[in-house]
Amino acid sequence: MPRAAPDGAVLGEAARRGIRTRLFTKYVALFVAVVAIALLANGLFEVFFYYREHKAALIRVQHEQAEAAAAKIGQFVKEIESQLGWTTQLPWSAGSIEQRRFDALRLLRQVPAITELAEVDATGRERLRVSRLAMDSIDSGVDLSHDPKFTEAVARKVFYGPVYFRRESEPYMTLAQAGPRKDAGVSIAEVNLKLIWDVVSQIKVGKNGHAYVVGPEGRLIAHPDISLVLRNTDMSGLVQVRAALADGGTMPDTLPEARNLQGQKVLTASAPIAPLHWTMFVELPVEEAYAALYAALERLALVLLAASIFAVLAGIFLARRMVGPIQALRTGAERIGGGDFAQRISIKTGDELEELADQFNHMGGRLQESYADLENKVEQRTAELRQSLNDLHAAQDRLIQTEKLASLGQLTAGIAHEIKNPLNFVNNFSSVSTELIDELNEALQTASLDGKTKEEVDELTGMLRSNLEKVVQHGKRADSIVRNMLLHSREGSGEHRPSDINAVVEESLNLAYHGARAERPAFNVTLERDFDPAAGMVDIYPQEIARVFLNLISNGFYAAAKRKENAAGAFEPTLRATTKDLGGSVEIRIRDNGTGIPPEVKEKMFNPFFTTKPAGEGTGLGLSMSHDIVVKQHGGTIDVNTEPGAFTEFIITLPRVMAAGGTSGGKT
Repeated sequence: MPRAAPDGAVLGEAARRGIRTRLFTKYVALFVAVVAIALLANGLFEVFFYYREHKAALIRVQHEQAEAAAAKIGQFVKEIESQLGWTTQLPWSAGSIEQRRFDALRLLRQVPAITELAEVDATGRERLRVSRLAMDSIDSGVDLSHDPKFTEAVARKVFYGPVYFRRESEPYMTLAQAGPRKDAGVSIAEVNLKLIWDVVSQIKVGKNGHAYVVGPEGRLIAHPDISLVLRNTDMSGLVQVRAALADGGTMPDTLPEARNLQGQKVLTASAPIAPLHWTMFVELPVEEAYAALYAALERLALVLLAASIFAVLAGIFLARRMVGPIQALRTGAERIGGGDFAQRISIKTGDELEELADQFNHMGGRLQESYADLENKVEQRTAELRQSLNDLHAAQDRLIQTEKLASLGQLTAGIAHEIKNPLNFVNNFSSVSTELIDELNEALQTASLDGKTKEEVDELTGMLRSNLEKVVQHGKRADSIVRNMLLHSREGSGEHRPSDINAVVEESLNLAYHGARAERPAFNVTLERDFDPAAGMVDIYPQEIARVFLNLISNGFYAAAKRKENAAGAFEPTLRATTKDLGGSVEIRIRDNGTGIPPEVKEKMFNPFFTTKPAGEGTGLGLSMSHDIVVKQHGGTIDVNTEPGAFTEFIITLPRVMAAGGTSGGKT
């Protein structure tokens, strides 16, 4: 029959399990950490470099798109300039005006962007004006010799005027070009830039990106949303526009990302439109620009997750293969060392570990044979000795407790019965004497006595009444002592049974409250309750426990009333009862805001016949009886927490199930 492992073996087994777990976890964690760190480092490096390369490529593409768009706008203006150049080929003469007017009308038909064309001779006088918006004018003679449109064109051959908005909506630009001959004059065209929208709208930047043109003052010249252009939108508030205009139309590399008019984060690039001092911007939303990067990150995360799961599974498999034999050897050695000599270690690795396991098995077999008989004898003798000691201690405890309780109960009951008969005679005699004095006093009141005699009789009857009242008072106190002694001599009253502790406390509160009001009608006390529904049923002597609660609650009323009598200002007497579930026991607290208990009184308050009340108002057995009922009879505890002049709180704990025989030890 295999022997049970001793306590040391159990502890060794627990320690072995802890070490085994750490060893297994260490190998798994190490393998997973190596794989995860390698994968994570590789993934992070790839993401980092991919992000840099992808961002650089996006910026490069943006710049290329901006430069290509700027080249298209420049080509658009150059084509207008080339068409305008044909009107400056002929010199001015008397018969050339009609030919020039014909060429101007043909130019307006061929170039829709030109709204108005004016031709000026070499002296700066306007000779011809053809317009889509107004009447044609011939030989108006307007002097433009000092206008920059004339002077700059003569000096540089071509003049690009600033962008202006006609009717505060449509953008226009003045384009002036001088002829190759000095007598050819200058042709001045008013170009409607709204038609550049066709060029800008054809520039595709991703799915949601767009291109737009800004003038040197930051005004929008062309945009896919034509309404923004017609509203003369000022773009100078955007960071990228201010930076590009300050840098000659080229976006600095330090600002690849910005926000558009709608507040959306965009990837932006710009390029100058050289002959016009305009700037072309190309913008692409960041979400779209980095969509491929985000997809790559998601793929990397999935790969890392799958690799981590694989690493965990592989680590567990390898760790078991590596740690398994070591764990089996350690487990078997600890069990053999703990006394389980029937333990056999099974390792089939074909190496030194298997040989070591065989040696442990051989040693365990020899130890099992050597100590089997000795162990059985020691265990048998130890069990017999332990049982004998337990029986002896139990018998001694029962004997001592029975003798003490019997002696104390018999002594107390004997004294009480010896006192009770004479005491009843004294009480009855005092009551009859008091009634006789009352009858004598009534008879004397009706008798015809002179004043002096009547005063002497009244004085005599008053003295007799006072002495008899003292006798009655002390007799009642003695009678109360006897009743308490008789009650104190018993272990309990009635049968102990499961009772609702909250109901017992509530009933005690009501009885004590009405009793206090009957003795002191003018005394009002505020009752507070905080009952724990989980306190529930407790195995108690209900009458005895109710007597304890009544005693403590009455003491609280007395202390609160005494403090109210001594209080100089407003004071509200309060008594609070609470219950609380403590699992295997319940706690009851009774707290009053009375006079409190001094330290010297607190030390003696549970002693029999100790009281601080005036003669006739207490027996000194209430708290002692309460202590014995709670501690000796029910196996609970009773304690007091107090502060003189402030409060007193009694704390009672009762076990839910009484010990066998109805009593158990306790402490206060």
